[in-house]
Amino acid sequence: MKGKVVLAYSGGLDTSVAVKWIQEKHDSEVVTVTLDIGQVDDIGELKERSRKSGSVAHYTINAQKEFIENYVFPSIKANGLYEGKYPLSTALGRPLIAAKLVEVANKEGCYAIAHGCTGKGNDQVRLDVTVQALNPELKIIAPIRECNLTRDQEVEYAKSHGIPISHKSSKYSIDQNLWGRSIEGGPLEDPSIEASNDVLEWSKPVEDTPDEPEYLELEFHGGVPVSVNGKKMGGVELVNLVNHKAGSHGIGVIDHLEDRLVGIKSREIYEAPAAVSIIEAHKDLEKLVLTRNQVEFKSIVEQQWAWLVYSGLWVDPLRANLDNFIDSTQKKVEGKVKIKLFKGNARVVSRSSPYSLYNSELATYSSSSTFNQKTAEGFTDLWGLSSRVAHNVNFKKSKEEETA
Repeated sequence: MKGKVVLAYSGGLDTSVAVKWIQEKHDSEVVTVTLDIGQVDDIGELKERSRKSGSVAHYTINAQKEFIENYVFPSIKANGLYEGKYPLSTALGRPLIAAKLVEVANKEGCYAIAHGCTGKGNDQVRLDVTVQALNPELKIIAPIRECNLTRDQEVEYAKSHGIPISHKSSKYSIDQNLWGRSIEGGPLEDPSIEASNDVLEWSKPVEDTPDEPEYLELEFHGGVPVSVNGKKMGGVELVNLVNHKAGSHGIGVIDHLEDRLVGIKSREIYEAPAAVSIIEAHKDLEKLVLTRNQVEFKSIVEQQWAWLVYSGLWVDPLRANLDNFIDSTQKKVEGKVKIKLFKGNARVVSRSSPYSLYNSELATYSSSSTFNQKTAEGFTDLWGLSSRVAHNVNFKKSKEEETA
């Protein structure tokens, strides 16, 4: 044996095949690691499946609280949406998984870290970059990528080596954590075909949702949610609750034609009831307590923040720099936002904050208004001055050219 290799293990086709492949091709023992950030249903089953695949040891690490507080909460503050749609659920989980893999590798004295990523996806970058940043001495092994294996070839390899695999994984490729589910592959590879309802687990099909709306009141402090309907709770409990309530109304289904980091356009289905609802509420509360300049500039920062996370650059110093700016905007993002959940829509219907910049005495059209309407005449005259001058000059020149 050359030594030990730590493998990020999900129990699916890719990682099950990877265990045996590493043993054969690298003559190494395999230690599997499963990080529970909201996707592990049966720890005992995963451990047994890992053993049957040939691993010498298995770790299951519960990092749900760390995931929510150190990765999801910063994303909420940043209104983290890649290309305006994807809530970055898988992307946020990968740097945490990489960090835990490095911890186990150091503990077990491993010379390499392995994963089941293909060469087509984004996760290979997210894991590789983070691992190499945290421990440059560790080698990266990616069997599926290195051998250019297709899913059909993986299935054949698994059968020929007696590797137990889940039959569910043969139709779709699925990744999930507390912040969302990512579904791709199989019938979804044709973007002209509507996704079947069998891709859904968290969000009910809209046609099966209740005929009466439900209201959720989310309370924020420092830019992160702290209570639902007046009940204070921790981040994991809160996200699970909102996922359940919003999902029961068909909220959070995202059918997205996505630009992957490697240059491929990919059709993805995401289920993220809590992410969609919470980010919508957070953005609305920001509009209540931040100035227009703050909101507009922060939107530029948010786009760059989402790109760094999506593209696997969580460790880049710029992300930490952007976090510092974002955190400075969140000190007064405090208050309550009520959302109406109904037939696939999460609509904000009310908001309040002790730091609200909304002034009813200025905004009202009634006689109690304190706004001096007379000042508007001079304002509009100066506001449009440069535009009027430019228009008149261009209009005059165009007329001269027409008559020349």
